[in-house]
Amino acid sequence: GRTKDEIEAFKAYFKAQGMYGIPMEGDLDYTKVIEFDLSTVTPSVAGPRRPQDRIELGKLKRAFHKLYEIPAAECGFEKKTHDIGTTYRTAKGTPIKPGDIVIAAITSCTNTSNPFVLIGAGLLAKKAVQMGMTVMEHVKTSLAPGSRVVKDYLDKAGLSPYLDELGFHLAAYGCTTCIGNSGPLEEGIEQVIIDKDLIVASVLSGNRNFEARIRPSVKANFLMSPPLVVAFALAGTVVIDMDNDPIGKGSDGQDVYLKDIWPSTKEIMALMHHATDPDSYRRKYADFTSGNDLWNDISSVSSEVYDWPQSTYIAEPPFFAGFGMETEKVGDISGARALGIFGDSVTTDHISPAGPIKEDSAAGKYLISVGVGKEDFQSYGTRRGNHDVMIRGTFANVRIRNLMVPPKEDGTRITGGHTIFQPSGEQMFIYDAAMKYIEQGTPTVVFGGEEYGTGSSRDWAAKGTQLLGVKAVIARSYERIHRSNLVGMGVLPLEFKADDSVNSLGIKGDEVFGIMGLHDLGPQQDVTLVINYADGTSREVPLLCRIDTPIEIDYMRHGGILPYVLRELVSGN
Repeated sequence: GRTKDEIEAFKAYFKAQGMYGIPMEGDLDYTKVIEFDLSTVTPSVAGPRRPQDRIELGKLKRAFHKLYEIPAAECGFEKKTHDIGTTYRTAKGTPIKPGDIVIAAITSCTNTSNPFVLIGAGLLAKKAVQMGMTVMEHVKTSLAPGSRVVKDYLDKAGLSPYLDELGFHLAAYGCTTCIGNSGPLEEGIEQVIIDKDLIVASVLSGNRNFEARIRPSVKANFLMSPPLVVAFALAGTVVIDMDNDPIGKGSDGQDVYLKDIWPSTKEIMALMHHATDPDSYRRKYADFTSGNDLWNDISSVSSEVYDWPQSTYIAEPPFFAGFGMETEKVGDISGARALGIFGDSVTTDHISPAGPIKEDSAAGKYLISVGVGKEDFQSYGTRRGNHDVMIRGTFANVRIRNLMVPPKEDGTRITGGHTIFQPSGEQMFIYDAAMKYIEQGTPTVVFGGEEYGTGSSRDWAAKGTQLLGVKAVIARSYERIHRSNLVGMGVLPLEFKADDSVNSLGIKGDEVFGIMGLHDLGPQQDVTLVINYADGTSREVPLLCRIDTPIEIDYMRHGGILPYVLRELVSGN
């Protein structure tokens, strides 16, 4: 959308800076040269629970077998390996077994900005269709690019009909499966998965696959390139060695291998000119509202103050309730209780899920109480404008494990948003316990392990924590953005020092806590955690305050960045 003059100005600037184009050998004097052997690079996928868990493509079959039987604490599924070959059937007779793929999605994030891999996916689909291959009926397929230009160049390249033939129809432009909006599976398939507790899989070209993010019933989720998404949809299972196993049969009854349908770079480049035509982008976005009658028909009112409607989708948030120009002093925390104790790699998806809302969850019960039918629940993502829903969804991911809740008789952990209310020892929703603590005037803290808050930079993970009345989070380490978001919401991020942890300190959740040294708080200073154990003993340990900068100290003194900004605006600063 830039003018010709703007383009020429940028070009001249980068040339003057020596930054235009790819430098040739000798053009720049580098301080360090790193040799990288491209022959060591292998095709990979990532999963089943985290984007950083890379698996070489040819080793996925073995990796799934291993993950299938190891304990959940080691990121496994705690099943018997011999079950993998067991086939179950839906009421309609559709066969399904562990490792089968039930969702295959080319999604809007990351990869759909790369025309090379999108055209590659289309060419792979074309070759598969021409050989008579089809996608198995238990696989739900979809295509949701991040730009309308993608559909344009796939059409011009003649590849859309082949993607359509395999079920990769255009579903939407924007976030779908990657944020939990895949839509329902066929009812019979979902029922078998739940009844038999099957470990089935999704494959998608997104960039995040945290627990329960894609779909709560789908426990193994693998990230991969768009061409591989199509290939795995054809195979119908992740229990396959793509280097050596056939992915299906052609119309002639012969085995078809990945190498038989994988497009060459030459084939892809021959069609790339369709994707690199600047006019396509200009045409699609010169007037992006044209042709969208639903959007254009939405009525709006011009006013200085928004008139909050009675809605379960958007409501006036309570972040400025009781707002005044005077700030409260940051003081020590005493008499605090633990609201939750969590392990390592607790993601923002664990803290504030974006997927479907379950009927028996705190958020589901709330929606029912205000007259919303189960069929209209939709997801946390669509209701993130309503704090009454989102606060009930905080720490309510169906896979989150609160270590305060004792294990069941078989040793497995209860998952979901539950905790133990103290001192009664009653088990209840985290939301319900938080409201009781707030009513009593009891501050609460949350404990975590390594990499607390990793994943999406989801603001509701910090907003929900604050609205639950949590005064501090104490963890072994933090993801950078979530740490910053906690400070922005007025929640203290504190870090264990040396080898201290929940386990080493014997913290179970029935203790009473104090946090001292907050009166004269400075960036990255030590504070003291006082632990009063249930047996009457006590202990003091140092914590590192992860308020890292002077401006963050100001945010904390104001109760968060929102009150800080409003006070600055009102005072005219």
